Amino acid sequence: MLTPIEGRVLGALMEKERTTPDQYPLTLNALVTACNQSTSREPVMHLDDHEVETVLAELKAQGLLRFVHPAHGRSVTRFRQVATEAWGLEADAAAVVAVLLLRGPQTVAELRSRTERLHAFDSLDEVDIVLRALAATGRVQVLDRQPGQKEARWQQLLAEEAEVAVAATANVRQNATVGSMADRVAQLEARVARLEAALADLLPEPQ
Repeated sequence: MLTPIEGRVLGALMEKERTTPDQYPLTLNALVTACNQSTSREPVMHLDDHEVETVLAELKAQGLLRFVHPAHGRSVTRFRQVATEAWGLEADAAAVVAVLLLRGPQTVAELRSRTERLHAFDSLDEVDIVLRALAATGRVQVLDRQPGQKEARWQQLLAEEAEVAVAATANVRQNATVGSMADRVAQLEARVARLEAALADLLPEPQ
């Protein structure tokens, strides 16, 4: 399974390939900007050039991305995804996967609305058919409906969800903080015990 950042990079490339074909393949700067957009991204990320460059090399090694070296007047290396080819995705399925990678679990209605610039679905049924075909190949799954939710949501299974990774990181930090606090309390208690012992040595013995 891909990491959250790998999923974000591929999702951004898949999106921009359809929405801004005149600027595609993307430069590193354009790709970092696409990954860190404050709109159409859930959660919003704040990746730097080094993080994205590292992921690009990893995705290339996995056969999901290609480097387009400078040619025809272009002065910098650009990047294009080949994940849709590797995964055997048609345009409709690629649009759904891209939006799921970029925005996390969503309902059928949300997916139809949010994929409009990538692929025009005529009905919710068309989106549902694509989702079920993707589910049959293990690329997506439908989530159990949570209390208060009217519609079921669909989740991609190609990359770890960013919100899950963030929550896990937060838990690690919280546990580390709790552990650190416990250590400090133990150290303070030991220090108090030493001070009490030293004070007892200084005081005269009771008559």
